[in-house]
Amino acid sequence: MPRLSLFVVITLLCLCATFAAADYRIDPREQALSDTLDLWREGRFEQLYDSLSHRNSISRERFSALMRDTSVRPACCHHKLNEFRLIIEKQTTATVYARIGLEGGPGSEQSRSKEFTLDHQEGRWKVRLTDIKSLSGMTGKVKKKK
Repeated sequence: MPRLSLFVVITLLCLCATFAAADYRIDPREQALSDTLDLWREGRFEQLYDSLSHRNSISRERFSALMRDTSVRPACCHHKLNEFRLIIEKQTTATVYARIGLEGGPGSEQSRSKEFTLDHQEGRWKVRLTDIKSLSGMTGKVKKKK
């Protein structure tokens, strides 16, 4: 019986730790921005492309190649997204402000404050491709590998 009690306690602690570590945000626009940054950090560029709006200026393949070529990526954990606030909300668009933690660029770790435009499409909020291109420092040129 004591082993069963110990097992139950350990299981509950693991569940609590899992929920505490997950990145849940109350505002759906903030959650959309957070999820977008997670896809980018994890290098899941095809999924990132699919999650963005206003992406008809570049193909998925080209976007993925350009993103793989950038050295900048979102910082981890609580450094990733701070100071989020809604500036303007309309029925299908919202403008938000956030400070995004970045690493891998000049100065190694930095943050950048920026206004983002989100579009409500397919029942959810989506960050615009141009905002991700701007944050990443994407130049439009893929470096040739030797």
